[in-house]
Amino acid sequence: MEWLSHLSGGFATAVSLHNLALCFTGVMLGTAIGVLPGVGPLVTIAILIPMTYALEPTSALIMLAGIYYGAQYGGSTTAILVNLPGESGSVVTCIDGHTMARNGRAGAALAIAALGSFFAGTVGTLLIAGFAPYLSKIALSFAPADYFSLMVLGLVAAVVLASGGLLKAFGMILIGLLLGTVGIDLTTGTPRYTFGSFELVDGLDFTALAMGLFAFGDIMANAGKTHDRQVMQGSIRALWPNRQEFREAWPAVLRGTALGSILGLLPGGGATLSSFASYAIEKKISRTPERFGNGAPAGVAAPEAANNAGAQSSFIPMLTLGIPSNGVMAMMIGAMMIHNIVPGPEVMSRNADLFWGLVASMWIGNLLLVVINLPLIGLWVSFLRIPYAYLFLAILVFSMIGLYSITNSSVQIFMAAGFGALGYAVNRLGCEPAPLLLGFILGPMIEVYARRALLLSHGDPSVFLTEPLSAVLLLTALGLLASVLSPSIRRRREEVFAEE
Repeated sequence: MEWLSHLSGGFATAVSLHNLALCFTGVMLGTAIGVLPGVGPLVTIAILIPMTYALEPTSALIMLAGIYYGAQYGGSTTAILVNLPGESGSVVTCIDGHTMARNGRAGAALAIAALGSFFAGTVGTLLIAGFAPYLSKIALSFAPADYFSLMVLGLVAAVVLASGGLLKAFGMILIGLLLGTVGIDLTTGTPRYTFGSFELVDGLDFTALAMGLFAFGDIMANAGKTHDRQVMQGSIRALWPNRQEFREAWPAVLRGTALGSILGLLPGGGATLSSFASYAIEKKISRTPERFGNGAPAGVAAPEAANNAGAQSSFIPMLTLGIPSNGVMAMMIGAMMIHNIVPGPEVMSRNADLFWGLVASMWIGNLLLVVINLPLIGLWVSFLRIPYAYLFLAILVFSMIGLYSITNSSVQIFMAAGFGALGYAVNRLGCEPAPLLLGFILGPMIEVYARRALLLSHGDPSVFLTEPLSAVLLLTALGLLASVLSPSIRRRREEVFAEE
């Protein structure tokens, strides 16, 4: 089994003192910011991404992956202890997790969430190590038309699975595509939409866009809100589930892991979709569905396992195809591009140490979360008692320092401030900003592959339909779009997002 030898080499890279320290730092920082209600992995990565600029590509991605896991763990902590989800994937954890906490079983709920996430993370790591090499080999045979159609499918799926109205999601995608056209046209060398500004010749800065849209926009949206935080008082005892809770939780963990591993592969899928679907399934198949909502351990175990499994498996299309399945993966692709790493099937051949080191660090990061963060629950509870005004001000200051350090210029700060205003407007209009980021990342890639396909076909647009795989992908995208336009499915979709 060749992948096992590669994985052992990845562990040798990941457990080096330097990379281990960065993984630990990423996990701790991710958890520290992720425990803030409403500040999920996207915002956390956007805030901390400047810290990785001076690092080697492998070390930078290991740290960012650690930040991602830490932010997710922090989200489940606030969901259980405060009944405020740190990110969308933890929304359903509030239902039974906080009820368990009110019943004096906060420690058991936190342990179930942590152990379920660790098991799912272990399975996800093995899936990436086992399937990614084969998928990467298949992707090397893709024609430009196939890649174009695959990315179109990804954008359509992002529209369909985004919260809010379809028209709003489509508008976000369109804005992202338009922003991606700013800068030099790679084919003709002609400046586009630069308005004579030298700073825009290389296009809009990814870090400024991400930090402004998510971090600054989120801070502005939350600054005027009154957060009712009923933080638990006293110490949390019995940090381990009893025999009955364990018996109820482990089958739910297995089912949640399996479901999350599959849904994380889908364009537009990932942690949020996985957690909601797993909770719905557990409630449906349970012999005592009335317990859900009243502190059922399975109601914590299933969504947390599915959440982490979906987060792990969403790395597979990102690393092997260069296609982000959600906003966080779009952020990771942006980070790879910052370090001159082209995401896609050639990553495994050209940057084998990076790929296998990142895969190995995923398991190490999940282990660190269990070993370190469970004993530090008291620290995170104390952290939640700090007034928001101080926390958000500190985040804003450190974000601006990070932006300035990129080019030692204030241009990035002003650019991020502009995108922050856009993020605030998007939030007020009830739109989800993640599709905008997906459009910004995928737009230039779609343009490049469309031009390559047309060049090879001598300008014949029918190449997108005559190539078998391309035709199948486009028809799938069309079918997906047509299905959600039907009144019954659209009504059900609105009900699901209303519940969320």
